Amino acid sequence: MGVADRLLRRFDRKPRGPVSADDQLLAELVAALDSDRVRMDGAQRSLAANDASVFDGGVAGPVCHPTSTDEVAAIMRIASAHNRGVVPRGAGTGLAGGAIPLGAPIVVAVTKMNEILEVDVANRLAWVEPGVINLDLTRHLHPLGFHFAPDPSSQQVCTIGGNVANNSGGPHCLAYGVTDAHIIAVEVVLPSGDVAMLGGLDAEPAGYDLRGAFVGSEGTLGIATRVAVRLTPNPPEVRTLLASFSSVRDAANTVSAVIASGIVPAAMEVMDQRITVAVENFVGAGYPTDAAAVLLVEVEGLADGVDIDAERISEIGLANGATEVRRANSEVERALLWKGRKTAFGAIAQIAPDYYLHDTVVPRSKLADVLDEVYAIAEEYDVIVMNVFHAGDGNLHPLLLFDARIEGTLDRVHAAGARILQASLDAGGVLSGEHGIGVEKQKFMDQMFSTADLDHQNRLRQGFDPQCRANPGKVLPAGHSCADIAALRQVPTGVWG
Repeated sequence: MGVADRLLRRFDRKPRGPVSADDQLLAELVAALDSDRVRMDGAQRSLAANDASVFDGGVAGPVCHPTSTDEVAAIMRIASAHNRGVVPRGAGTGLAGGAIPLGAPIVVAVTKMNEILEVDVANRLAWVEPGVINLDLTRHLHPLGFHFAPDPSSQQVCTIGGNVANNSGGPHCLAYGVTDAHIIAVEVVLPSGDVAMLGGLDAEPAGYDLRGAFVGSEGTLGIATRVAVRLTPNPPEVRTLLASFSSVRDAANTVSAVIASGIVPAAMEVMDQRITVAVENFVGAGYPTDAAAVLLVEVEGLADGVDIDAERISEIGLANGATEVRRANSEVERALLWKGRKTAFGAIAQIAPDYYLHDTVVPRSKLADVLDEVYAIAEEYDVIVMNVFHAGDGNLHPLLLFDARIEGTLDRVHAAGARILQASLDAGGVLSGEHGIGVEKQKFMDQMFSTADLDHQNRLRQGFDPQCRANPGKVLPAGHSCADIAALRQVPTGVWG
């Protein structure tokens, strides 16, 4: 019999002594769900205390697995009554520490809410639950002639709820836009336990665009329980090109030249030689391992149009230093090239046991210069860096490789990461393109936003969450947030203290 079962049985009879606040909270959660879906065992709490980032794990309180909006609302009301924090959690693939629980809050894991509820082909939308896997949704839609356009590299495991929380991107968001452009409406359970519909199916929903405020809010405004997503038609024709270069700078300059020509491909991805070699050893996708950089470009549309664009991109590549440009000759070859790109992060395990994947955005015209700085910073701090990134929209993803078991290494990695962030901001860039702020970039927020900016962001947050209990201690830096980080790290005593 687990802790939750024992507590529930205790509350089924008259208690013999005083009942702790922790016991009372846990018993109410069990009564709202059931003992199998309120977990207090060490394994569950340990898993819920971390995400895919390099940041130290937090401390999770009860881990709840709701299966409906009503159950999420019940959890929120109980948390409100006990003044406890609540952290929503999907697949835990986040890279900015956004799902790390600070201060032993209730963790609301939505992975059991994984149903595709309705597909409306006529109106090109689908209603899904937040635990639906991104790639599962596209696979479900593909036979109907549609797909879900945002395609993060983690799409095989990341959830739609997580995509909404972080306004996720992906290679094909160059032409189609990031998650916000593909979310029509969101059913949200607010921190009070009330349920609200943000956005709507009308072409012009009345009132403020609270849907737009919610997408990308990283769980600080509430928990999504149903999402209306926009369906994107499958393209009639696709052409995929792979260009090889003798320098990363030439590849970056080619990206700017293609966009300047008026062509907007569906995707433009750059990988430097180190990551290309790792990927080729891992997947065998046919990447040239002697190239300093490769550029993967995809164009979509009608056959004649994509052939013209593909030929023009080839010419631009060769004019900017490409040593070779070739086309994928079959769907199998195309799929293999993309498999290599999307498994790049897994491929690095053959080089080092740990990595820190960064995420900043810089103007396309500054790509080459910032990349030069990234390499110089990595050399200065004696860490291995590989670059693989969404080149078309300037979304950089430097991979810092290291072995955390070596004393002092993680400090150097974090220091190098901070310098990369600063270099991106100095170039006129922004802190994040798709991973979010989480805990990773909090202390840099006041370098990008003024005090007044941060104050108004905090006021928006308080409008949704006056008690500041939704994903506390995230996004806004100390001194600008209604939830003080230092206080959140004081773990409550009791059954999970």
